[in-house]
Amino acid sequence: MKMPRFVRVLPVLAALGVVLSMLVTAPAEARVQAPTATTACNYPNWVAGANYVTGNVVKYTNGLYYIAEHDNPGYDPTISTWFWDPFSCDGGTTPPACNYPNWVAGANYVTGNIVKYTNGLYYIAEHDNPGYDPTISTWFWDPYTCNGGPTDPPPTGSFPVTESQFNSMFPSRNSFYTYSGLVAAAAAFPGFTTTGDDATKKREAAAFLANVNHETGGLVYIKEINTANYPNYCHPELPYGCPAGQSAYYGRGPLQLSHNFNYKAAGDYLGIDLLGNPYQVEQNATVSWKASLWYWNTQSGPGTMTPHNAMVNGAGFGETIRSINGSIECNGGNPGQVQSRVDAYNRITGILGVSPGSNLYC
Repeated sequence: MKMPRFVRVLPVLAALGVVLSMLVTAPAEARVQAPTATTACNYPNWVAGANYVTGNVVKYTNGLYYIAEHDNPGYDPTISTWFWDPFSCDGGTTPPACNYPNWVAGANYVTGNIVKYTNGLYYIAEHDNPGYDPTISTWFWDPYTCNGGPTDPPPTGSFPVTESQFNSMFPSRNSFYTYSGLVAAAAAFPGFTTTGDDATKKREAAAFLANVNHETGGLVYIKEINTANYPNYCHPELPYGCPAGQSAYYGRGPLQLSHNFNYKAAGDYLGIDLLGNPYQVEQNATVSWKASLWYWNTQSGPGTMTPHNAMVNGAGFGETIRSINGSIECNGGNPGQVQSRVDAYNRITGILGVSPGSNLYC
């Protein structure tokens, strides 16, 4: 009997109505006079959730200043770089020449170190680390520009969702789920959102993000919250066992990867030891996205095709649900959950400006 590939947690999430402590109630609108050149820096601290208008300048938690390029509801200046630009108090915005050392795998870095990575971009250490890869270990590193402000590098692939669209899709998302992490992970799967015409590419992106939305409560939850289930995902009868422990293979990440056999297979495919250290899926944003994209692009689960193939071959969004959750939701198993996924898909295709296509239900 085929074992289930994922455990669904959203019904529990919806019932609990938990509000993460990191989410901040929006204070009164923050408005300051637009800056002028050669003024001393004396701007208010950035407040998550405050309403900012174009021209506002704030001091971020890293001690640097940022100016709002677009109105926004308190987005993080180091993440939502379409809404914010680094700002210097003399009014200058031209970065000085970068002259930082090359990143060296295995070298010891401390918070504040800046390195030039192999892709020609710069990264700043947000936490001490023993030479982790800046494009994978995104909790330890942030992209950096030489005018003193960290920022997302321009996407190098052809992912059909912009950062501003991503932010509008997930207004309450956990900061762990970065747009840059998603774009970096997508590059590891060359066919993902790059197959077919523009409409097909956007529909696949929307289908993936709609299912992600459903599994994580809007990119809020990183790991399964029902800890009572944790011991159930180890299958010690398999030859490789559960080296990380009986309770280590619970649901994590955008599609809630679970079971030791999934961690083993995903890790083997990605070249990462996820069987020995499954916690990477809840610690590194790019690894987390990659683990879910592994399932999306390579696994049919309880369905008959991968979710990727369902979208690029015209089978429709409904077949992605079948490949993720099968009879638990499809064929009348739980029509309410199916409808929730479809509603999210319709909303996200609307943001991307593409029709949802046919065959939305399973």
